[in-house]
Amino acid sequence: MGYYDSKDLKRFGEVGKFSKELMEKFFDYYNSAIGEDGALTKREKALIALAVSHVKQCPYCIDSYTTQCLETGADPEQMTEAIHVAASLEAGITLIHGIQMHNALEKNGAL
Repeated sequence: MGYYDSKDLKRFGEVGKFSKELMEKFFDYYNSAIGEDGALTKREKALIALAVSHVKQCPYCIDSYTTQCLETGADPEQMTEAIHVAASLEAGITLIHGIQMHNALEKNGAL
């Protein structure tokens, strides 16, 4: 058994053990945002959630949203493309911060 145990995902509701009201509010919000078709379908939301799960590196979420993607009709090719979109965005976000380094280099007379 590793640090993360997939069985713990089933215990998620226990996070509210000491603050039931806040956890209920979270689940109301979560279910409204993720669990219903709106401007985005549940399938599209599941693909977004899968991509974010990879960027945030949450194995619980990756497991959960992989399943949700399949249940809402996404295929492995779409799921893979979603995580590539997230990975490329994350790379771009990292690289644009290089401008801050350039600014600091200029400020310090190194450029």
